[in-house]
Amino acid sequence: MPETTREGLINGGWKSLDFGPFRDGVTIHWINPFIDDQPGVALLKYEAGAGVPRHRHEGLETILVLQGTQSDEAGDYGPGCCVVNAKGSEHSVWSDTGCVVLIQWDRPVSILGET
Repeated sequence: MPETTREGLINGGWKSLDFGPFRDGVTIHWINPFIDDQPGVALLKYEAGAGVPRHRHEGLETILVLQGTQSDEAGDYGPGCCVVNAKGSEHSVWSDTGCVVLIQWDRPVSILGET
């Protein structure tokens, strides 16, 4: 079974972890990648001004903001905010200042804002 423990995330423990490419200006550290029917769990690190285009949630998504501010059409979410996006919901996400979030997806999202 893979190691899934990450220490001190709310106190900056994510800073020592390896992040890889995810989207332009957004990097990812997988804690539990999508395998079979298992949900994906990861840390996303947004550079200032980075975002994810409009997308539809094909399953439940839960986000905990660890540092900075993440925004969507409904508002701005700072450290300690928990955001729950229901299956079938749509939005785009960005961070004007940069942020780090812990995210769990039941299923990958479908990007709507790109061709």
